[in-house]
Order: sequence, then structure tokens, then C-alpha cells
Amino acid sequence: MKTTKFIFLSLAIMCFSLSVQAQRGVRIGYIDMEYILESVPEYQEASTQLEGKVQRWKKDIEKMNNEIEQMKLNLSNEQVLLTKELVEEREEEIKILEEEMLKYQQDRFGPNGDLDIQRRQLVQPIQDQVFNIVQEVAEGKKYDFIFDKSADVVMLFAAKRNDISEQVLRSINRAAKREEATNKREKKEIEKNEELSVEEEKAVTEREKAIEEKKDERTKMLEERKRIRDSIRAIQKTQFEEKRKRLLEERQRRKDSLLKARNGDDGGLK
Repeated sequence: MKTTKFIFLSLAIMCFSLSVQAQRGVRIGYIDMEYILESVPEYQEASTQLEGKVQRWKKDIEKMNNEIEQMKLNLSNEQVLLTKELVEEREEEIKILEEEMLKYQQDRFGPNGDLDIQRRQLVQPIQDQVFNIVQEVAEGKKYDFIFDKSADVVMLFAAKRNDISEQVLRSINRAAKREEATNKREKKEIEKNEELSVEEEKAVTEREKAIEEKKDERTKMLEERKRIRDSIRAIQKTQFEEKRKRLLEERQRRKDSLLKARNGDDGGLK
């Protein structure tokens, strides 16, 4: 099916290309939807949560299956001791549990099951956003065709210069930043960055990354200095407390000695 679709699509492109070649070259671009999805933080977070649900559902099914297998084993071991009616009753109970397990499995992992529905709900908003951005890029950059590299259409070759995934991803990130902007200065900075080319934005990103790394290094250095300073202060405090304790103990001993000597003198007078 995929091969047939690709051949048909290739022939259509070739025909279109021949018909317009005299006027201009056909401009073809592509995106990698999997790469875009993996680069969107909201998708990653939701995907992780969905994976957690999947693992819980699998554990539920495994637990059901273990209970059923144990019931079958018990029945096999006890069958000679049971009446025909009791055997049939247990077999019916096992059958009911197997049907419940199968239904649970279908409800979670079958066609239009919870996994299928929640995965579509997870991907759909981002796919809609990507589709709208692709339309804008295609019209603005005069593309004739744009494909999804990760979809059913097989790409035998794709020049990197035709990959517009980064442009789409940049637009998604910009939209998110515009929503997060809290003042005019931030919005102006975002608008300024939107005018940059991919290469220019990468250069800016690299500079910002380098600045952040320097900030992190400085923060770590300051934290280390503070840790050392706090350690020294803690040692000094401990030493002071020990010295104070010794002085108090010494003072108490002298006081006790004086008191003892005074009591001794009073006793002699009597």
C-alpha cells in the first residue's frame, strides 16, 4: 500500500514538474513530525504521563491473567475431589474472568481504545498547529509540495536543504513564547528574534546558551564559596561553643571549690 502510494505520488510530481519546468523549478520541502513532537515540551510531558497509564494498564492485565491461571491450576489440582456441578461452576467463573480481562484489554489497547483515543488527543493539537504553520511557510516560501518524512509516504532521498522542520518548530516555540510574554519588552524581543533567519537564530541561541553556561558556572562557584564559608563558620561556632562550655565548667568547678572550702571553714568554727 505504501509503495503504491509512493509510486502514484512520484508520478504525479513528475507530471507536474514536467508541466511547469519551463516556467520554474518545482520546490519540494518536507517535515519530520516525530522530530517536532519530540522537541515540544508539552508533548513530552503528556507522553510521559500516558506511558505511565499504559504501564498501569499492563500491570492490571497481568494481575488478572495471574489470578485466572491460578484458578485454573487450583481447579486442575482439586478436580478429582469436586462434584461435576462444582467443576462447571468454577469453569464458568474462570470463563467470566477471562471475558472481563479480554474486554479490559480491548477497552485499553484495542481499536478506539483508551490508548488510541488519548494518543490522538495528545497529538492532534500539535498536528493542527504544525499543519497551519506548514501552510504559512509553503505560501510564504513558494513551496509546491511539502511531505511528512515520518508518515506513510516513503522518502527514498531528501536533501537537508528542503527540511523545514526547524522552521515549523521555531514557529511553535515562538507562539509559546508570545503567550508567556508578560510585558512589552519581552514581546518586542520576541518579535525581533522572529525576523532572524534560521542560521542567525541558531547563532543567537548559541550565544545565549554560552551566557547561561557562564552564569551557571558563576552560580556554582558562588555556591561553592558559600558552602566553604558556611563550613568554616560552623567549625568556628562549634569551637566557640566547646570553649565556652569548658570555661563554664571551669568556672563552676572553682565556684564549687570555694563553696566547699567555705563550708569546711564554718564547720571548724562550730
